[in-house]
Amino acid sequence: MSLKVTITDYGVGNLYSIRRSLEMCGAEVEVITDMSKLEDAECIVFPGVGAFNKSMERLLPYRDMIREKVSSGVPTLGICIGMQIMFEGSDEGTSPGLGIYDGRVEKLPCRMVPHMGWNQVESGDALMDGVTDRNFYFVHSYYGNPSDDSITVGTTEYEGVTFPSFFRRYNAYGTQFHPEKSSRSGRRFLENFISFAEGLA
Repeated sequence: MSLKVTITDYGVGNLYSIRRSLEMCGAEVEVITDMSKLEDAECIVFPGVGAFNKSMERLLPYRDMIREKVSSGVPTLGICIGMQIMFEGSDEGTSPGLGIYDGRVEKLPCRMVPHMGWNQVESGDALMDGVTDRNFYFVHSYYGNPSDDSITVGTTEYEGVTFPSFFRRYNAYGTQFHPEKSSRSGRRFLENFISFAEGLA
């Protein structure tokens, strides 16, 4: 039986790409708009291209439940804004985040923002096993700045600035890059995530 992945639709873009990518990797996918259904999820994906406050609107009423669910060890993947909302808050908005990661989301201190296009991710994490080309696709103006450096499992350099781009706490991974837009590298990364999640079932 394939792993069932629950994608949270909280009003941001790019749901089709991540759904299709996960299905191509062999996962059974359900997209939900009712966040109470996360109570029964066996694997969670927070996707997205969007703004912090808007992304949190549907999630805030379920914040405590989501935090408890993720901290209990449910495999989770947050992508781009889906990763950023896993922090405590953001300079982009006023809403609290989910608080799964300690720290805040800050403006990328670079001349050219948004940071858009392909860039290297330096990481020794197991989700990068077999990823021979570490170039992934980015599009963002903000980045996660954790107060606990131990959750950073990957970094990226842009305009001479090295910023955290890949995180893990509990079984909750977060990526600033978009694996679903990253060709073969992203496909292998998502396959590794699904294998990781299946191994916890």
